Amino acid sequence: MSLSIIGFFTIMIIVALLISGRVSPLVAMVIPPIIAAFIAGFNVSELGEFFSSGLSSVMNVAVMFIFAIIFFGIMQDVGLFEPLINKMIALSKGNIVVVAVITVLIAVVAQLDGSGASTFLITIPALLPLYLRLRMNPYLLLLLIAGAAAVINMVPWGGPLGRVASVLEIDVTELWYPLIIIQMIGVVLMLALALYLGFREKKRILKQYGTLDFTQDAHSITQGVVSSEVDIALRRPKLLWVNALITIVVIGILVAGIVPAALAFLIGVAVALPINYRTPKEQMERVRTHAPSALTMASIIIAAGLFLGILNGTGMLTAIANNAVHILPSALSSYLHIIIGILGVPFDLLLSTDAYYFALFPVVEQIGLSFDIDSLSTAYAMIIGNIVGTFVSPLAPAVWLALGLSGLEMGKHLRYSFFWMWGLSIVLLGIAIALDIISI
Repeated sequence: MSLSIIGFFTIMIIVALLISGRVSPLVAMVIPPIIAAFIAGFNVSELGEFFSSGLSSVMNVAVMFIFAIIFFGIMQDVGLFEPLINKMIALSKGNIVVVAVITVLIAVVAQLDGSGASTFLITIPALLPLYLRLRMNPYLLLLLIAGAAAVINMVPWGGPLGRVASVLEIDVTELWYPLIIIQMIGVVLMLALALYLGFREKKRILKQYGTLDFTQDAHSITQGVVSSEVDIALRRPKLLWVNALITIVVIGILVAGIVPAALAFLIGVAVALPINYRTPKEQMERVRTHAPSALTMASIIIAAGLFLGILNGTGMLTAIANNAVHILPSALSSYLHIIIGILGVPFDLLLSTDAYYFALFPVVEQIGLSFDIDSLSTAYAMIIGNIVGTFVSPLAPAVWLALGLSGLEMGKHLRYSFFWMWGLSIVLLGIAIALDIISI
């Protein structure tokens, strides 16, 4: 019981620190568990063993994140995605419904790098002028980008899957395979939502302004509004198809599982750098530019390795699960993972991504095992139930970036988007159950 109490309060402290934002996730997941281990009577030597055990479970994920972020950063630098984005914008020609649908498609493409921040940097500067000219509600822009980006964020390099894979100590690409169909269905549902909200927006504009003719010079609207975050000197338009081929090959290798994900991205970086940048100085400059983002995520994953190593090595997680079994109503025991999945989006308002996957998930997974709930079912229920709400959470830094770029307010964004995203997550959860991705 003492281990259970120490473990419970350790997790609560970590969650509170992550929610408060007073310290970085790295600090929150290192200091409290170390103190807890000493309080529980373990010594420095045992602490080292816990770290080694935890590190071995997350190292592959950490390395994969480093090279995935650098690889996609290079592809963004060379302008790989811009022609497609520009084409989508030009195709809209001022049609309200088409603009809404194209917003989803652009967000899907932009989120392929797994970074919500870069998605907002690409999409909002590109589309906000068009939305404003057409008198479309800019909160609709945020909703469509947030939903589409969250669905695509189920990719192995997106973050949530890496966290879950590190907790379960499994290969992240194997975890991803069953979710591909959910991603496809999610994109279709987002396109359907874009159609519905686009027609609704069209009626609102017609009722409020009496006309839809705000596009006297529609072509000029679509020019010069694509994100200028990437230095033009870094772009390689003549190598567009070469870079596209490299990206397709890397993603293909990843999907096929021919080599570990980290190796696929490492090779991709090694091939892309000399093709696009001739001198060693230019090549290393690209690495240095993207290294801060890559190392930030890797450091958090490694810190989580220590946290998980201590919780597992000391037996705290097992103790919490064993004691929680006697507290949970038996009628709900078989549906614990479904209940947590349904509450996934509201949890986004209370827990950061790190708190949800590194603090809540391990506990739910251990409790679920006590009730014969498969770990993967728990993982998929919590991923699908939560991930859709990622970009409506005030705890997600990328959301504040989006609000800053668009000049909008968090409260209004939540009121406009929250229930749509929660509804989408519940629908996807139900589809996953119907497809037996999640067992009940």
